[in-house]
Amino acid sequence: MHERSSVAELANTLRAELDRYSPGEKLPSSRVLVERHRVSPVTVTRALAQLAAEGLVVTRPGAGAYRAEPRATTPVPGDTSWQELALSADTATELVPRAVDASGVLVTLSAPPPGVVEFNGGYLHPALQPERALAAALARAGRRPGAWGRPPVDGLPELREWFAREIGGDVTAAEVLVTAGGQSAITTALRALAPPGTPVLVESPTYPGMLAVARAAGLRPVPVPTDADGVRPELLEAAFRATGARVFVCQPLFQNPTGAVLAAERRSAVVRIARAAGSFVVEDDFARRLVHADAGPLPGTLAADDPDGVVVHVCSLTKITSASLRVGALAARGPVLERLRAIQVVDSFFVPRPLQETALELVGSPAWNRHLRAVSQELKSRRDTMTGALARHLPEFALPHIPSGGYHLWLRLPDTVPEAGLLAAALRAGVAAAPGRPYFCAEPPAGHVRLSFAGVAGDTEIAEGVRRLRAAVDELTGRGDQFTGRGDQFTG
Repeated sequence: MHERSSVAELANTLRAELDRYSPGEKLPSSRVLVERHRVSPVTVTRALAQLAAEGLVVTRPGAGAYRAEPRATTPVPGDTSWQELALSADTATELVPRAVDASGVLVTLSAPPPGVVEFNGGYLHPALQPERALAAALARAGRRPGAWGRPPVDGLPELREWFAREIGGDVTAAEVLVTAGGQSAITTALRALAPPGTPVLVESPTYPGMLAVARAAGLRPVPVPTDADGVRPELLEAAFRATGARVFVCQPLFQNPTGAVLAAERRSAVVRIARAAGSFVVEDDFARRLVHADAGPLPGTLAADDPDGVVVHVCSLTKITSASLRVGALAARGPVLERLRAIQVVDSFFVPRPLQETALELVGSPAWNRHLRAVSQELKSRRDTMTGALARHLPEFALPHIPSGGYHLWLRLPDTVPEAGLLAAALRAGVAAAPGRPYFCAEPPAGHVRLSFAGVAGDTEIAEGVRRLRAAVDELTGRGDQFTGRGDQFTG
């Protein structure tokens, strides 16, 4: 973290000093910059590389760095208005027009402004990521013979074997495809299983990224209500009958956003109902490694108990490590596996071998289990801190379920607190939250927010974020003078 900030600071300093030099004039040597700014040679090299990437500096091996020539005058932008007609005409004959709406996903991918508490995050805070273990794994992977060679299109055999063991049951490596993360796997699965214009059954509420994928593929998401025990089998069966859908997408473990775990008596019912309808179940097992320390034994995957190939299993290493370790897996059996493989090959050829080698090195190291234990303890602590702060400061927010895994809480808002208004007021108060509306593919029953406790620095920031959320509610309801817990002194 310190190295990254030093690079940014030096780059800013050098950028401001460029006017001292004429175009083509040589900048001070790296040795001079190291002594002048009291930084490491690595920091100087990275700062100059950043300026070179911006087109401000030209580096010449063995000669040094030079101020770049001025850029040419920005050209007059062309007229792209014709594309509006072309893109709309493209959907004129489609039964379900393809709509690419990434707003629900971008909420969890976009970093808020500095000083804003990030309750909208979808990944682990850097303090929770195994940065040292990842760096060591990457270094070891780079030394493996053939590390930069072309991998098998299905993935490295050793990595497929590891995923197969993790999925459980009698799933074999031959039934596993390595993918570029979970989102890529879901995209491949939906394209393989449902033709454009057809319905796809989804939990309600559910992950906005999956809804966006479905709509972009020209599919029609149909909601199936859930409760504290997961999807309701009788409604799932009715939905299959009413729609003729051939795919149901679910998250049986620590569902996003509710955190629910599919009850034991419902697990076999879901697979049986789908089998009777001649349909597939896409099992998105995204949160298995985000289990909290007090969770107890976890249920196995649906795929582990499915000999008939009803379940297409999706999992990933991304959530438990880093947003940039985009390595996941698809598991399926029967003829559908060939279709999944063909679509993945056409779309992306294969997952880069260095990433696969790094993943192998990471999960095979002693640091892996230490990391899993540490994250498990920390997520429990953060969850408890957030639930306690909500009970104290926002008792009117309904928290129907406290999860034992995952990285967030799902809150139902009082009828007096509008969702959009709260989110805007929260940003003004210095806290970002994820809106509930994108999690529903039909009209939501009430306003909701999803609060992540994994993307912040720690318990202190969680408590401060909830206090700021209280301030936002008081602003909306006209009770601002009664609130005395504003955290203007918060420094992170």
